[in-house]
Amino acid sequence: MQHEDVRPRIPPLTPPYPPQIHTPLRGLMPRHSPVEPLKLFRVLVRHPPLAAAMTALGRFVLGRGLALHLRDRELVIHRVCARCGCEYEWGVHAASFGAAAGLSPEQLAATVGGGPASPLWSERDALLLGIVDELHDTGTVAATTWQSAEGFWNEAQRLELLLIAGWYHAIAFIANGAGVEREEWAARFPSAPDR
Repeated sequence: MQHEDVRPRIPPLTPPYPPQIHTPLRGLMPRHSPVEPLKLFRVLVRHPPLAAAMTALGRFVLGRGLALHLRDRELVIHRVCARCGCEYEWGVHAASFGAAAGLSPEQLAATVGGGPASPLWSERDALLLGIVDELHDTGTVAATTWQSAEGFWNEAQRLELLLIAGWYHAIAFIANGAGVEREEWAARFPSAPDR
């Protein structure tokens, strides 16, 4: 996987934010967040209706209403971002949720450079990575893979897996296509040199 310095194609807004942008921008961040709104969000608010539309789904995917366990959600997100070459979003999630999801540094690295057959993964984890890989490579999930998934996740959870995989493809496409620069505090892909 290549690691390039990203040059913004659509630069993020910088403070001070116009009053009509300040509230929606803060709404994209977790309540009481001590950090500046993410660069990705500061790009999205350049198109306020788009940012507003994405806020509701983003809150659902990252919120308590999700039927999936945090670890499952994060494995899907990390693998999707890795497969899409989106160091920006992978790094934000690795830094913000990796440890809370119970992912070791070795497992986080394996979402980028390893496969589902790695001994680092449980049967459940390997199946999740396989689902993401199949969706990424073929746009669907094989019948045998789906049948295996039925043994681990209920119907609502399987729908969420599909949604999250697709949602983070969209996020990766926006971050990569718009050239969103990585957050200074975010993790790097494991083979990225220090800069």
